[in-house]
Amino acid sequence: MNKGEIDIITLGCSKNLVDAERLMRQLELVGYRCVHDSPSPKGEIAIINTCGFIGDAKEESIEVILQFANRKAKKQLKKLYVMGCLSQRYATELPPEIPEVDKWYGKFDYLGIVNEIKENCLEVRGRGYERVLTTPKHHAYLKIAEGCNRHCSYCAIPLITGKFTSRPMEEILEEVKWMVTQGVKEFNVIAQDLSSYGLDLYGEHRLAQLVDEMAQIEGVKWIRLHYTYPTDFPYDLLPVMAKHPNICKYMDIALQHCSDNMLRKMHRHITREEQDQVIARIRKEVPGICIRTTLLVGHPGETEEDFNELCEWVKKMKFERLGAFAYSEEEGTFAAKHYKDDIPQEEKDKRVETLMAIQQEISAELLSQMVGTTQRVVIDREEAEYYVGRTQYDSPEVDCEVLIEKGAMSKEQGAKTLQIGEYYDVTIIKSEDFDLYATV
Repeated sequence: MNKGEIDIITLGCSKNLVDAERLMRQLELVGYRCVHDSPSPKGEIAIINTCGFIGDAKEESIEVILQFANRKAKKQLKKLYVMGCLSQRYATELPPEIPEVDKWYGKFDYLGIVNEIKENCLEVRGRGYERVLTTPKHHAYLKIAEGCNRHCSYCAIPLITGKFTSRPMEEILEEVKWMVTQGVKEFNVIAQDLSSYGLDLYGEHRLAQLVDEMAQIEGVKWIRLHYTYPTDFPYDLLPVMAKHPNICKYMDIALQHCSDNMLRKMHRHITREEQDQVIARIRKEVPGICIRTTLLVGHPGETEEDFNELCEWVKKMKFERLGAFAYSEEEGTFAAKHYKDDIPQEEKDKRVETLMAIQQEISAELLSQMVGTTQRVVIDREEAEYYVGRTQYDSPEVDCEVLIEKGAMSKEQGAKTLQIGEYYDVTIIKSEDFDLYATV
């Protein structure tokens, strides 16, 4: 084991990743070297940042904790700490089950690890938002709020993270300016519910003002919005998006379903008609926008009629990007308390497959329409035969990629090499179901 080295393992969503990056910065400020998600960890200390959202995520978190507990039992590790959503959710249940863990920290008290490791140090040194960026240097996640007040029937997140809490706008803008100095050009704005930003702090929606001011900061090339909510949608955001060329024409809005029956059971507080109106207005006011959504199937009470309605709706709406997942009963939620999980897992999985097959055809159709067009892309990485980039319509890791074959560069470009993190105008020459091919 390497003295003075700490292994940080992050599981779950990008919001967890931001927490891990902040912790790494604080640990570095007190003299430790941090290694993130190493395939062969060798540090004397390990910190597991867990996810507790759904069954599969919880199982993965437990599995990783046990792996490191085994390393500690074999004297390959001195200290083991656990933080994040799983330990927040099961703060009393987990410690007796895995005694090898030296201390458990929740979702919000994780910076206490710094004091635990380095006695009598300041809990937060420097500016609290400073981070060790683990993403490629040119893009990063920007978390603007914690928690959620929506209380959808199936979701445990409010039970874990508590009430929706916005970060002050001034602090966020300061963080953006700092990240620009670190080389960040693309900002993926995240929260559990972007639509509610500002309501708790300012008594009104402030997302539009926030991104408007972000867009005017020198060095900010792309801003992309993740996880808006359709109910009480902040429409003042749309003219701001249309105005600024560096606000990506991209909206991640979780719709979950379209059937009025299911929307009621899910406690979404919206009807299909109202939901359709939200999407229509977004598309009208921000022409050419790419809408990403997620859908939930197999929720208790979802009939074949409900699911068939959902399939036809997806065909009609033609969302540019779409993901689907199967209902997982989570203890403490309204659904777990009041509904019977009455749909077999096999049927849930079948419904996910059916939806994604529909979306595959839609994606292939929409991407084919881009062939022959010129698109602005950012280069994320270089592979043996391709430079791999993304358009403004694609978020890192989850959306489509643009592959630029090195041997297919235009004669004018010759042997020109493309730089990771830089932006180029490319011509789309071919499409597949979920990816594009281009030449410079």
